[in-house]
Amino acid sequence: MTMSDTHETHLLPRLSTKLLFTILIAGFAADIAWEIWARGITPLLVGGALEPAALVQSVFGFQNRFAAEIIHAIVGIVFYPIGYLFIARPLQRMIVPNLPLFLTGLGFGTGLWIFALYVMAHLIAGLPAFLGFIPLTWASLVGHWLFGLVVAYVVWYREH
Repeated sequence: MTMSDTHETHLLPRLSTKLLFTILIAGFAADIAWEIWARGITPLLVGGALEPAALVQSVFGFQNRFAAEIIHAIVGIVFYPIGYLFIARPLQRMIVPNLPLFLTGLGFGTGLWIFALYVMAHLIAGLPAFLGFIPLTWASLVGHWLFGLVVAYVVWYREH
């Protein structure tokens, strides 16, 4: 049996205290997974850590590294899970309603990766698209997949 995300008849989740906690738990768990991958495992594989705060600094022109770290954490813990619940999952349910949860999570992570390395890094910060597909690019893809999977499975678990 494969897990799919089709138990609800509503396209969008109902606003509730439980939903708020689901957003925060999913975001926090996914952010922890991302940080372990980005700062703990990636340096062993490609010789350097993923530095999303540096991207935030490039995009917004911040000099303050701590502020950039806080912005990235808030986006990951709050706004990306909201994006999953109110954009990515509803689109998946409309277009491919029986897609396994695993693939929904990977798709969400891929969307985050495109947003980070094409929209933010390239279109806004002026860096090469996908950073020129260097090894860190691929480590970032895996990190975003991991993030997307954790969000998808935490949301699924909290709803069942």
